[in-house]
Amino acid sequence: MSLAWRQQRERGSRTGIRAMTWVAVTLGRTVARMLLYPICAYFLVGSPESRRAVARFRAVVFGRPARWWELFHHYYAFGATILDRVYLLQARFDLFDLRFHNVEALNRELAKGRGCILMGAHVGSFEVIRAVGVLGRRLDVMVVMDEHNAPLMRRLTEVLNPAMAATVIQAGGVEAMLRARECLERGGIVGMMGDRPIGREQTVDCLFFGRPARFPTGALRLAALLDVPVVLCFGLYRGGNRYDVHFESFLNGGDQPGDQQKPSLHHAMQHYVARLEAMCRLAPDNWFNFYEFWDEAS
Repeated sequence: MSLAWRQQRERGSRTGIRAMTWVAVTLGRTVARMLLYPICAYFLVGSPESRRAVARFRAVVFGRPARWWELFHHYYAFGATILDRVYLLQARFDLFDLRFHNVEALNRELAKGRGCILMGAHVGSFEVIRAVGVLGRRLDVMVVMDEHNAPLMRRLTEVLNPAMAATVIQAGGVEAMLRARECLERGGIVGMMGDRPIGREQTVDCLFFGRPARFPTGALRLAALLDVPVVLCFGLYRGGNRYDVHFESFLNGGDQPGDQQKPSLHHAMQHYVARLEAMCRLAPDNWFNFYEFWDEAS
């Protein structure tokens, strides 16, 4: 996988996002969701590169060309999760049917008092995963992410929930590692994505749906360095107001394959990719990497 996602300009405008947020907050989720139809149609027509990337992804998953209404539904699922971010940032969890699966895997690791790395992907909603930190648990949750390509979403978070905005660690550099380490030493959770490399981050080649792609190893190397466990997590949007949040035990502290040259690191990443693939098969409309994901030679 290339760094093509970093060349993509954040679509939309500050005025448009501000207007949609006003509708969502003032008129409610039902009215706001109705507006997603023309908005998604506009972006489907006006983003040919993203449309082709999604069409290729769906063709690989289903073994046939994607139909136009399937592409629209894919865009709509993405739009719905962005809209729902407004309510999640306002802690309006009463609006949603949140179903947590195998949360015991997370509880077991947190009970050890060392904290853990929650390793996800751009599949579904990571905002709903962060809801774990407030649903009666008040967990210390920080998220490592690259916000340079999404300044509008950053601003939205700052306006709706400044406290949540403060939990974001800008990826890259020593400061990011130090903040992540401080959170983990407090017994907290550090969320990291495992499907997009950032800058010169080290990667390994894995097979994703039988085709080669590069995946970043930062989460596993950080876990090895700090000797903390890794739990996989995926917050799948299932339509309407339902989200299924899946947790899976992945690696225990002390068993981390941190050396970039070790075969065990590649094996661990391929395991992660296999689980990512399983989640994509379960909810293909939740694949929110709107760019050419596989290596061009594949």
